[in-house]
Amino acid sequence: MESQVLTPHVYWAQRHRELYLRVELSDVQNPAISITENVLHFKAQGHGAKGDNVYEFHLEFLDLVKPEPMYRLTQRQVNITVQKKVSQWWERLTKQEKRPLFLAPDFDRWLDESDAEMELRAKVSKHMRPLPLKGLIEWGIHVVKSAVISLPIPPPFFTFLGRNFILFIIFGTMEEMQNKAVVFFVFYSWSMIEIFRYPFYMLCCIDMDWKVLTWLRYTMWIPLYPLGCLAEAVSVIQSIPVFNETERFSFILPYPVKIKVRFSFFLQIYLIMLFLGLYINFRHLYKQRRRRYGQKKKKMH
Repeated sequence: MESQVLTPHVYWAQRHRELYLRVELSDVQNPAISITENVLHFKAQGHGAKGDNVYEFHLEFLDLVKPEPMYRLTQRQVNITVQKKVSQWWERLTKQEKRPLFLAPDFDRWLDESDAEMELRAKVSKHMRPLPLKGLIEWGIHVVKSAVISLPIPPPFFTFLGRNFILFIIFGTMEEMQNKAVVFFVFYSWSMIEIFRYPFYMLCCIDMDWKVLTWLRYTMWIPLYPLGCLAEAVSVIQSIPVFNETERFSFILPYPVKIKVRFSFFLQIYLIMLFLGLYINFRHLYKQRRRRYGQKKKKMH
């Protein structure tokens, strides 16, 4: 009597360049794993939810992948890595919109698109080799030129630094600023943006797509980001006379001549960086929105 073919539990996560699949089967030996016509085929004998048996599944990917999957066997599971043909973020794993019942997010490896971008930048920075002086100068010029277009810092990290500066330096160190009306508008604008983002990410983790929430997540930043940036700018402008009066964080340069450097000078530079950051975030979010809705609009024409 032949053993019954069953479907194992499969967990998935992604990065811009790779897909990760974790098949919950133990004591697997010599599994048959292949990709043909963009469909992953898996078949193996192992111990799963239904005991020792033959387990099998097929997944047709949302976009093109390379036909050479890599896998690693452990005593408790099979880890499969699939390379995407084009480095980009996928809205789901499979071509079919409805998620297969045996498939679920791998929360141990799950990242949203912004966190994945930060991870990718960190890997690139880690593997950069020291440059000779000429190369270092050329690299520096390239960074300065590209600052207007795209900072080497991921946009979410840029936002994180800016918000912490407002929270801990402008509001946290100056009691005079904490009772001003602008504080309410800053926190209100920050919170309104997150109201749509985090429920969207939560539904993504369980492969649910609520179209209204998705549209709000990719649209509400258009009015809210400028309002938040304006509120932050007002708070910085209102803090300048307070910092000048208290001389907090001001210092004197002892060499070559004694010059007092007021902290308000750095605040004025920060105002320029604030609006540069607004442009960078707008560009980043616009790309995300066009990637989400652009293809659908083209099909309608």
